[in-house]
Amino acid sequence: MSSKSRAISQQAFESLVTENIEDLGMDPDEALEDAVQTLTLQGVDLSGIIKCIPGVNGVGDHPIMQPLDKLREISKAINETINLEELIELLNKLYDLSTEAPENASIAIRNGGVELVISICSNIRSEKPLISALKALSSIIPDVQSTETFRQSDGPKIVMDILNNHHQNIDILDGGLSVIAAAATCNEVLKEQFVDLKVDELFLQIMGEHSKDTPQSLYDAIRVLLTPDDNRVVASQVFGYARRFAKLGIANALIGALQGGQRSSSSLISACIALKAVAVNDEICRSISENGGIDAIFQFIDGSGEYNNKAVARACCSLLSKLAGSDDNKTAIVQKGGLDRLIKLSSRFSDDPSVLQEVMSTIGILSLRSPENAARAVEAGAGDLAIQSMQKLPAAYQMQRQSCLMIRNLVARNPENRTILLNNGIEKLIRKAKGSHQSCKDAATAALRDLGLDDYNA
Repeated sequence: MSSKSRAISQQAFESLVTENIEDLGMDPDEALEDAVQTLTLQGVDLSGIIKCIPGVNGVGDHPIMQPLDKLREISKAINETINLEELIELLNKLYDLSTEAPENASIAIRNGGVELVISICSNIRSEKPLISALKALSSIIPDVQSTETFRQSDGPKIVMDILNNHHQNIDILDGGLSVIAAAATCNEVLKEQFVDLKVDELFLQIMGEHSKDTPQSLYDAIRVLLTPDDNRVVASQVFGYARRFAKLGIANALIGALQGGQRSSSSLISACIALKAVAVNDEICRSISENGGIDAIFQFIDGSGEYNNKAVARACCSLLSKLAGSDDNKTAIVQKGGLDRLIKLSSRFSDDPSVLQEVMSTIGILSLRSPENAARAVEAGAGDLAIQSMQKLPAAYQMQRQSCLMIRNLVARNPENRTILLNNGIEKLIRKAKGSHQSCKDAATAALRDLGLDDYNA
């Protein structure tokens, strides 16, 4: 819910529908529709409000309310003899309905679902219902409002205690880590709270104990905790968290996960994104290279081309681009045949601008302030890559912009590259991109200027 949105209670909403029927003579369906439209125009936030007609259907008739009400009854006797199978069934139903439609999750939140499920998590000891409770909890904390309720209900400590007490159970780990990822998204306070609860030590323990079956949700949790995504704060602390994680050994553990292979491409992609989030300074980037990170990335880059997996190709190139920010790593990447590998990858995905722009970004960073690398890049085919891609995919504005940025780095300190690219017709393609896409204007102008053209502003 936006802080600027007006709120309304379920009772007030139903009263407005009743007034439309009794005072204005509307039929029930018309009265309901008018109430929704009127409140929406007034800027009232209706998320979580059950749009019902009083006397015809009520709050309790909504599908999400049925498992909630039954769970509330069970929770009152949670320390007595309860039917665990029924508890599991109700929690799974809550999860299914909440993931089925965002509105269902909003209704559950407004009607105390977050507090209820946290209470159940804190009181049950059996592992099977805990798994279902954590899954349900992860599905009903999709926004800042619900994550604040989670925080105020002591959710972080309860979830961390569960994970520390059940770290051998992979399903509980997956559920709890999913809760951490959901709760910390766009919430700087919760990021800090989880770090204070030593979530980094837990991550390292899990990767050590479950090296062969590390849940993808762990990588997602690392990414979220290290992403400055809360626009309510002026300065995020995630940079410091990343350094702390790296110092503890999480970067090396992530490298080990890549070297050990992943069960699925989605886990591989998440591990790459997590490692990229940790690599926040030159020292960490160099450490990742020294511990075999670049070799592991090359292995998956080669494999992504062989198996035509563009998602893996994008993730690996993005990570390699981040590591290439270190000058020492630039040398290592080029010496290991990185430029040839990237050009080969681009030929495999010559129709996919999303992969091509990641390749171009990496080549551009490798060539930045490095005339030797820029010369090698053009020898490997980077100029041809730019020309062919810009000709073939004129509407792909992000790729066109990235091509201009790469060209600028290829020619800035290499006059011989300027001659090669101009003779091959690059000027016309850059000017076309500049005229066709507003987002390309600045990059294209800079490329034309560094190509030595006097009318680069034209």
